[in-house]
Amino acid sequence: MEKYRLAWHEALGMGNENYRYHDHEKLAHYANAATDIEFRMPFGFKEVEGIHSRTNFDLSQHEKFSGRQMKYFDPERNENYVPYVVETSIGVDRMFLTVMCHSYTEEQLENGSSRVVLRLPEPLAPVKCAVLPLVNKDGLPEKAQEIVDDLKFHFNTTIEAKDSIGKRYRRQDAIGTPFCVTVDGDSLTDNSVTLRYRDSMEQVRVPIAKLREIIEDRVSITSVLKKLDVK
Repeated sequence: MEKYRLAWHEALGMGNENYRYHDHEKLAHYANAATDIEFRMPFGFKEVEGIHSRTNFDLSQHEKFSGRQMKYFDPERNENYVPYVVETSIGVDRMFLTVMCHSYTEEQLENGSSRVVLRLPEPLAPVKCAVLPLVNKDGLPEKAQEIVDDLKFHFNTTIEAKDSIGKRYRRQDAIGTPFCVTVDGDSLTDNSVTLRYRDSMEQVRVPIAKLREIIEDRVSITSVLKKLDVK
C-alpha cells in the first residue's frame, strides 16, 4: 500500500527526493502498522498522508454488533476470515500547502531582473494556457480569440492583451499558467505562434493546428495517471 500511495504523490512531479516515510512507534490498540508519507516543507518534513493497518478490528466489531457475517471466503487458501482494513488519510488542505510550498519561487534572471513563478504541476494549474496578442490591433486580438475559442473546450484557456508582452509573461508566471501563446503579425500569414514554457521560459514556434495536442499532452490529468503503473 505504501508504494502505491507514494506513487501518486511522486507522479505530480514535485521531486521524489522531497518525500520520505515515517513509521509510527506507538500504535492504536486496533492497529498493527502505521506510517506517514512526509514532504520536505520550508519548515521541515511534515505529514501529507497517513496510512494505517486497522487489522480486522472494524469488520469484527461490525460483525459483533450487527449480527451480520463479515467473513470472506478465500478460494486459494480455502478458508474464511475477516479481512483487514487499510485506512489512508489525505487532506486537500495538506496537499494544497505541499503544492504551494514546492511551487512558489523567486528567481534572479541572467539579465539582472527577477520574477515570481508558481511552478504548479501542470495538470493542477487552474489556467493551462494564456493566449497573448503581441499588440492590441492589426487583427491580432481577433486571431488570438479564434485560438482561445478552439482551445477552451479542451482545457482552461484565457486571453490577455493589456500591457507589454513581458509584463504579461510575468503575470502568468506568478499565477502558475504553464503555457503562453503569443500571436504576432506572422501568425496571420503562416498560422504559427510562439509557445512559451513557464518554467524554462523557452520559446518555440509551432503551428496553430498543433497547439492543442502539444499542450493537452502536458496538462491533462491523464499524464499523471499514466505514471501510476506501480508493479
